[in-house]
Amino acid sequence: MRLILLLGVLLIAVPVAKAADPTFRSAAGEFAVQTVASGLVHPWSLAFLPDGRMLVTERPGRIRIVTRIGRFSPPLGGVPKVYAQSQAGLMDLLLANDFVRTRTVYVCYAEPADGGGRIVVMRARLVDDETPRLDGVKTIFRQIGPPSRGLNIGCRMVEAPDGNLFVTLGDHFASKELAQKLDNHIGKIVRITPEGSAPHDNPFAGKQGALPEIWAYGLRNAEGLAFNPADGKLWEQEHGPMGGDEINIMEKGRNYGWPLVSYGLNYDGSPVGTGKATMQGVTNPLWHWTPSIAPSGMAFYTGDLFPGWQGSLFNGALKFELLSRLELKGDKVVKEEQLLQGLHERIRDVRQGPDGAVYLLTDNSSGRILRIVPAK
Repeated sequence: MRLILLLGVLLIAVPVAKAADPTFRSAAGEFAVQTVASGLVHPWSLAFLPDGRMLVTERPGRIRIVTRIGRFSPPLGGVPKVYAQSQAGLMDLLLANDFVRTRTVYVCYAEPADGGGRIVVMRARLVDDETPRLDGVKTIFRQIGPPSRGLNIGCRMVEAPDGNLFVTLGDHFASKELAQKLDNHIGKIVRITPEGSAPHDNPFAGKQGALPEIWAYGLRNAEGLAFNPADGKLWEQEHGPMGGDEINIMEKGRNYGWPLVSYGLNYDGSPVGTGKATMQGVTNPLWHWTPSIAPSGMAFYTGDLFPGWQGSLFNGALKFELLSRLELKGDKVVKEEQLLQGLHERIRDVRQGPDGAVYLLTDNSSGRILRIVPAK
């Protein structure tokens, strides 16, 4: 593989297929799928730097800078050791709202703990010079509860306009009953400050026997999280068991029912919890997929490249290897369009780029960054 020295940073040239970009039809017209970069090992999360380059995490424990033409740097220094097993490893990455001034990034990963992995959120400063690295690494949050053996790990993050972070924490598969208890972080969404403490207005702050970081509970394995730019509400997407993948709006202090209720079944075919899909006191999903598509990655589209997609909610799918576009009317899903069927790629992350294109990460041992643009 050819090596190139560009702006003092060693970048690896990534071969791009010479064949014509595949095209697909949609309600918004025909679109093309371009390969921006390939050769990434189970890429999990993508964030755009101000100059259009990308930070990409690889689940085994690496972060790389990827240029707009698909060349990527060696792994960044300063990344801590991760527990890389099954679904767990180095997962989400987020640029702080004030990144241009502070160069602050947040990383969500599984750290080794008691023979398994436990979710940690760290804060660091990105140094982008001849030897790109994370500097001043500081752990700001550590999950309380039994470790995962690599399943149902969660680990998706967003930052609110006020600077507080929301982080999804899975049920770890074997510990699902803890999702209904407030003395742990299993099967929860937490809300923390940039320093990792619990904001005073969190719903369970000051409640005896409850952890103050908890924002909502009763979740299984949420790997999609995004604010709706239309109204600022926080939307979440999570894996069900055998069926019952969900879309929810995450409201303060709400119980989302897992493992008491589900539209799906356990993997052995038995009913989940009460055997019901809904029950009193539990917030129902806005949308569910049965059978399960195994959703991961979520983005609201606001760009100009596809006017027909504006306001849509995009969700990646691992199991069904597709991109789901949901048309919304307020808080209701009115229509689904399933895209990219036939591409045969596990979609791990979905992002809107600064150019208005839709960017995807494919989850495999030679993962790609894909760019969706109108077909010429």
